Amino acid sequence: MIGIIDYLAGNLTSVARALSYFGYKWIISSDISQLKKTKRIIFPGVGAARSAMESLKKLGLDQFLKESFLKGIPILGICLGTQIIFELSEEDGRTETLGLLKGKVVRFPDPFIYNGEKLKVPHMGWNKVNWKKPHPVFSGLDPDYEYYFVHSYFGIPEDQNVIYGITFYGINFPSAIAYKNLVAVQFHPEKSGKPGLKILKNFCKWNP
Repeated sequence: MIGIIDYLAGNLTSVARALSYFGYKWIISSDISQLKKTKRIIFPGVGAARSAMESLKKLGLDQFLKESFLKGIPILGICLGTQIIFELSEEDGRTETLGLLKGKVVRFPDPFIYNGEKLKVPHMGWNKVNWKKPHPVFSGLDPDYEYYFVHSYFGIPEDQNVIYGITFYGINFPSAIAYKNLVAVQFHPEKSGKPGLKILKNFCKWNP
């Protein structure tokens, strides 16, 4: 059973449909007693870091995620779920986040100019990921594949060794992170077609 964390940050049913496509059982829940019965955790989300952290704390899911990480349970963060794994976010001034990894979340520059052209923020659309090194969750992916992004912020880990993928949108930014039993992607694998489904399937089989 795979637990999909429901912390009022949306984007849950798309993940669930992808898991069902491969025949995996899942639950969408904010009930810690139910989530503790699952074998791995997916932590998706869209929206703002501060409101997300308020929901996590109110539901007790912040401590649950920290404890699950320390126990070695496989965790996959997606989009906002990736940003929240760091120590703090610049969104809404300064928001303290989960701190599973050392580092911070920053916004794309404003104004965002590249080669004399003003780029739109949020970054929205399809982009490639430059995979820096192998990882079981990111195996079997064609380097020409593109993935779907919707975000204004991205994480910068203190330890550059945890960066497994980089994407270019005016600047290079980390788009895939892995450390111990934690994997996180800034893009949306559940909305990225064949390569995104491959990542989700790899995660469901991964035993760190």
